[in-house]
Amino acid sequence: MDKPRILIVEDEPKMARLITEVLTAAGFEVLVTRNGAHAIEIVAMEKPDLILLDIILSAGNMDGYEVARRIREFSNLPVIMLTARVRESDLLRGFEAGADDYITKPFSSKELVARIRAVLKRCQDKEAFLTRSEIVCGDLRIDLARRRVTIGEREIYLTPTEYNLLHELARNSNKILYHEHLLTTIWGQEYRNDVDYLRSYIHYLRKKLEPDPANPRIIVTTPGIGYMLVVPDVDQSEPSWHNN
Repeated sequence: MDKPRILIVEDEPKMARLITEVLTAAGFEVLVTRNGAHAIEIVAMEKPDLILLDIILSAGNMDGYEVARRIREFSNLPVIMLTARVRESDLLRGFEAGADDYITKPFSSKELVARIRAVLKRCQDKEAFLTRSEIVCGDLRIDLARRRVTIGEREIYLTPTEYNLLHELARNSNKILYHEHLLTTIWGQEYRNDVDYLRSYIHYLRKKLEPDPANPRIIVTTPGIGYMLVVPDVDQSEPSWHNN
């Protein structure tokens, strides 16, 4: 099996060298650049498996947020942002740009490798062990084979993590899923208490799915407990499953 290829977009040369050494020792193939425009070219041409993207980039005229947005125009490549910022507004801005995870500097080598492996694992196609091809929840349709989400005739673009979160909610529609369950299932055991993390993803998922995100009707909150994807006008709690 080929080594996973990681693109490092890091403004600090010493940090880039350190990350390169850590990932190479962990069995990854590494590509490196400090320029946002060059990073976009590498993604398009080389198709790495994951990008570690520093928010602050002095080379070129794009910061990490803009690079992530540009990449999301043509790729579902998993993106982990590297940042010294820990404010919720920065997290929300990153998720809106298409980030799948954050790592806050300084971080340990063990944490870095664990986060990368966790993101790669959860972003892998789940269709290999699914026998159904489509989930239908009211007007919401999830094409599992194509990882395509539509509401009516409108296609909804989702990042890999947003898709996995919606998929978990949809296959358990009309059931309340606890915060801990969603965090553990989508992100891993180490995230089970990061409710703010989950809340940020729900916020942006609603912006893409809900006619009025301030008054959600598709993904509803049970305060202090969790979230539920609501399927109206059904007599049972299970979503519809379609086979081709």
